[in-house]
Amino acid sequence: MGAPAEAERGETGGIRTALAGLTTRGRSFLAAGIAAVICAYILGQADLRRVGLLLAVLPLLCAAVLHRTRYRVAGSRRLSPARVPAGSEARVHLRMDNVSRLPTGLLMLQDRVPYVLGPRPRFVLDRVEPGGRREVSYRVRSDLRGRYPLGPLQLRLTDPFGMCELTRSFSTFDTLTVIPKVEPLPPIRLSGEAKGYGDGRQRSLALAGEDDVIPRGYRHGDDLRRVHWRSTARYGELMVRREEQPQRARCTVLLDTRGGAYEGAGPDSAFEWAVSGAASVLVHMLERGFSVRLLTDTGSSVPGEGAEGFAGSGQESAEAAGLMMDTLAVIDHSDGTGLSRAYDVLRGGNEGLLVAFLGDLDEEQATVAAKMRRRSGGAVAFVLDPDTWVREPADVPAAGDAHEERLRMLREAGWTAVSVPRGAGVAELWRQADRERSGAAALTGEAWR
Repeated sequence: MGAPAEAERGETGGIRTALAGLTTRGRSFLAAGIAAVICAYILGQADLRRVGLLLAVLPLLCAAVLHRTRYRVAGSRRLSPARVPAGSEARVHLRMDNVSRLPTGLLMLQDRVPYVLGPRPRFVLDRVEPGGRREVSYRVRSDLRGRYPLGPLQLRLTDPFGMCELTRSFSTFDTLTVIPKVEPLPPIRLSGEAKGYGDGRQRSLALAGEDDVIPRGYRHGDDLRRVHWRSTARYGELMVRREEQPQRARCTVLLDTRGGAYEGAGPDSAFEWAVSGAASVLVHMLERGFSVRLLTDTGSSVPGEGAEGFAGSGQESAEAAGLMMDTLAVIDHSDGTGLSRAYDVLRGGNEGLLVAFLGDLDEEQATVAAKMRRRSGGAVAFVLDPDTWVREPADVPAAGDAHEERLRMLREAGWTAVSVPRGAGVAELWRQADRERSGAAALTGEAWR
């Protein structure tokens, strides 16, 4: 829940602000009262003077009370949830607390929201008793990824007589993060690649042989069969061989963000499909126990990501997925024209499994992408077919020679390359990649690594 907004106690010109808030009725009463008092003095009518004073004092009294009351009302906002997939709804809860000893008049609430989230919500609240509270809520929805500020909350107060109306703006903001859609992927068997924890995990030995042992001191509960007697004699205390150290299998998801590689815009565009596909694979591989890294064509990755990507289980895995989704929520087209920066990052070491979402490739960039396969244990490329994403399906030529040529180059380099037509589901293409990889492995007699 958002913290209550701070009162604007340092505001100058409080009296001017209160008088400026007089409504047409309040100004009319004030003018009529002043005119009546002047006439009473001229005509010597005491009763008329009393009526005039009442008419003039009433709007001023209402303005003074209302000006003091607006600093006695606290507002807060709560998002449920604060991170929502594109196309889904989030609910915003507003709460107003009357912390004064006097009841409020009519309250009118208005929250500022970006136009993509819907119309600006407005609420009318009846009188709030001293120490009381009122809660209202509204829904927001966006088909576009992004981070959207909500606020500030504006409160308009009116007195029971309608003499004065004042506005107060609270200072707090909240942010709604709209993340890409994540499609559940089937748990296919990626033959030849090492799994994460709990499913065929890799292990690295801390020793290469009997003469290359890095022992450690004996701890209570260690198996005596692991005592290394040579080191024990050398150090004068029990030393044991280190256990095998489990290593998480690694997966790098490469997202091509080049502006020239995609055409069209909007939630149904090719680029949005690629972002959603990358998000789906990232979440899927984290759930399978992989150390996952997100990489773009610019060579950048998620802020705070370790050298081997994000890893963890349970809460750590959920936090890692949240950081990646926050990055993908605001990712946009890059100004780059090639994939060379990503290749420079990938050739620095064995990246394990490499899953790439690529836009339109020319021959030069297809060659660069083909070389990325050398430093990976396995490679899957989802290459968007530019013809189907630009034209209607009925207008697509029988064969896209250039697109097929790029796929052939990737396959010859060892990629499992899948063409992505418009309207295809990520899960469907994920299964297709597994079938194509299995078919290629059966023909060559080798497992995909």
